Amino acid sequence: MVDVTEKEMDNPTFKSDTVLSDVHLHCPNKRHLMVRLNAVGQPVFLSCFKLLRNTEDLASEKHVREAITEGEHQYRSGDELCDKDRNTLKNERALNSEGVEALLDDDGDLEVVRRPRSASDLEAEDLLRDRVYPVILMKGKEDAFEDEEQECTCSDVVKIEHTMATPLEDVGKQVWRAAFLLADYILFERDTFRCCSVLELGGGTGMTSIIMGTVAKRVYCTDVGEDLLAMCEQNVALNKHLMEPGRGEIKVKELDWLKDEFCTDPEAPYSWSEGEIADLHDHCTVIMAADVFYDDDLTNALFRTLYRITQNLRNSCTVYLALEKRLNFTLRHMDVTCEAYSHFRNTLNDLENLQDGKMKYTVEPIKLDFCQFLVYERIEQL
Repeated sequence: MVDVTEKEMDNPTFKSDTVLSDVHLHCPNKRHLMVRLNAVGQPVFLSCFKLLRNTEDLASEKHVREAITEGEHQYRSGDELCDKDRNTLKNERALNSEGVEALLDDDGDLEVVRRPRSASDLEAEDLLRDRVYPVILMKGKEDAFEDEEQECTCSDVVKIEHTMATPLEDVGKQVWRAAFLLADYILFERDTFRCCSVLELGGGTGMTSIIMGTVAKRVYCTDVGEDLLAMCEQNVALNKHLMEPGRGEIKVKELDWLKDEFCTDPEAPYSWSEGEIADLHDHCTVIMAADVFYDDDLTNALFRTLYRITQNLRNSCTVYLALEKRLNFTLRHMDVTCEAYSHFRNTLNDLENLQDGKMKYTVEPIKLDFCQFLVYERIEQL
């Protein structure tokens, strides 16, 4: 919903109070099980995201998506269209290539001849369609995910609790494309991150930290908000089957960019112990953040936090930042712009040009020609 507030007749301002992530829409054959309502009454869903282990899997998934997009028949055996429909499509294309005139009705609209559907066709389609059974379970119930555990405990499925629409301040509860892009890079460069100690800023649902946990020694997944951190912690528990023995320790911690210190209050949930802060400073060599650059004030706060933390690290550190350029029409420019990205780039340039005699930052872009390991749409704005 969009509210329009007109402060002056010639200067209207627009306020959007709901944000929707469309990442889950690219997994049309995955179950979206509404498992509970969170502390603020938002529906929480559980989605399974498949890891593509090799190029054959990727080619198969791409073929299926293209077939659906082109409106071809969706009766499949495994990831392939059935022979009957494939032959029908082939014959239809052959007729079109020979210049057969299209059939039009009296109004000039295309008249589509539909194949009669037998009872067996309908039954086969019904068997292949993924069913969705929305239920709300009690928060904290021990066996809440018993059915899901039985359904997908294999090593190529990532299970993530998330919401599908939130107010702007709760966007961390959704899944965003840049998290998948960074996860692809981690899986592509597994040896680079093997046995590292890693800090994620703005971890959200924990998607990227979970993938990093499959190779790294220890991951500190940080964000702010008890409800969000509880969701993240639940996701870490749901994906413990992906972690290799002796690796993949993921610690969910609070880290507020608007504060100058770590939260060390022992009474506060997700606070840091003195030992954990020392471990971070002594061993962290990788910092990462995905899709956290959407608000100028928060972008400024993140870079201040980044500077403060890197100042205290014993070892040199590589920071990986992934984001999606979100284009919007603005009245101020009367054009389609990407103001959040522009502010991010300016702030990043300021960090690179910083001359305080203490730290030196070097910025290098990463080419996006690495393999895709997760099923999502890798758009050019990433």
